[in-house]
Amino acid sequence: MKRIPLVIANWKMHGQIEWMQHYIHEFVKASGTPGQSEIVLCPPFVYLQQLKVLLRETEVGLGAQNLHDSEQGAFTGEVSAPMLKELGCSYVVVGHSERRRLFGETDAAVAAKFAAARLYSLVPILCVGENEAERAAGITERVVQRQLDAVLQSCGIDVFAGAVIAYEPVWAIGTGVTATPAQAQAVHGFIRNYIASLSPSSASSMRVLYGGSVRASNVAELAQEPDVDGALVGGASLVAKEFLAICAGFNK
Repeated sequence: MKRIPLVIANWKMHGQIEWMQHYIHEFVKASGTPGQSEIVLCPPFVYLQQLKVLLRETEVGLGAQNLHDSEQGAFTGEVSAPMLKELGCSYVVVGHSERRRLFGETDAAVAAKFAAARLYSLVPILCVGENEAERAAGITERVVQRQLDAVLQSCGIDVFAGAVIAYEPVWAIGTGVTATPAQAQAVHGFIRNYIASLSPSSASSMRVLYGGSVRASNVAELAQEPDVDGALVGGASLVAKEFLAICAGFNK
């Protein structure tokens, strides 16, 4: 099954309105259309509405960086799936390594967020990956399977049909170190094979992205790997021309 490449910009806690306006102007001027890749921008919550307006004449999608697993309630500072849906989001990141590491999100909490996204027809971008100590101990696959199993046990295998998984080698995020294409493919292949052992159709339709210091200079080699279906891009996505070059690298 041919999978359309997906490239996602995670702006994290960066940007102001004037910067965003300039970014989209430069982005649209340079790109025209997204080409063969599907492109999604994930700004901070407070800019979702403004970005929706700026993207209205483009084919670029809108995504959020996080969500709460409840529909509504006394959860000060949180944002729910129906709120994101109403703002025009199609995607939402769940379980980013920074959420797990800095904010203490457990596998169970991530699984609950995944389920909430699915309930409101948002495509969850499930982030999985190992830290430096876990890679050194040779337990990368065990860690990734544990993170996948939390969602499988909570939601079942069918939710992976058409889903997005982002492999984040935590040791490569923001460090300038990138997993080699072979290292990325090894984990991506493991993920797809593991899901295929439970549901071949789900495995063939889901997209597995690489996220870990992706740059224009290394995207071409990553894009050649058969199970690398795109990228979740952090720092490099803050420069429109750099991000466009990364998107172009997946036009294969």
